[in-house]
Amino acid sequence: MSYIYAMSDIHGCLDAFEYALSLADLSGDNKLILLGDYVHGPDSYGVLKKIMQLQIKYGNDKVIALLGNHEEMACDGRWPIGVNGDGDTDHTEDSAGYFIWMQNLPRYYVEGNTIFVHAGIDEEAEDLWEWGTSDYIFTEKYPAQTGRFYHDMKIVAGHIGTAEISGVPNFHDIYFDGESHYYIDGTVLESGMIPVIKIDTQNNKYYRVTETGDWLILPYNEEN
Repeated sequence: MSYIYAMSDIHGCLDAFEYALSLADLSGDNKLILLGDYVHGPDSYGVLKKIMQLQIKYGNDKVIALLGNHEEMACDGRWPIGVNGDGDTDHTEDSAGYFIWMQNLPRYYVEGNTIFVHAGIDEEAEDLWEWGTSDYIFTEKYPAQTGRFYHDMKIVAGHIGTAEISGVPNFHDIYFDGESHYYIDGTVLESGMIPVIKIDTQNNKYYRVTETGDWLILPYNEEN
């Protein structure tokens, strides 16, 4: 049995990222998928360096990093990486390597019936979503879409804080709409939290990972 762990929207919060990583088991055939927005926070370069080190240690097929809109903004020159916090200054001499890495990140990843993406996909395209979704939608889709997607496919995304999606300002946990969408952006710069989701793709089960164990994720309206 293998599992996929996923987290999103780290935004330079290296300590919170390290804690979230401690909850993920990367033994055996387990994988880690990171859904983008690694930069624009207190230690953006530190987070990028950590992800790259993980990929060197485990391989790019086991630690999969996707592109977020903040990486796109950095690569396009719209928002410099090293603008927040003292930690950013430690890596600026090697910034070219980080930009090359970000420019080559994929926009989505699929395993079983689960689509992992930073912001979302064009759901009206149904089974042709891979061809029907523009680059902009993959990284910038707004607002968050809920409801049933094509067939039995599930979508795990970040980009929009679950506090906004739920309408509850202090909610920073995983949001499941009860149909096809799991949103996992915990607004770390505000909450200090990076939610970790664990997926059993063989049995189509999705868990919230905590220090006390793994908990089956129920629809938001049933949990709250």
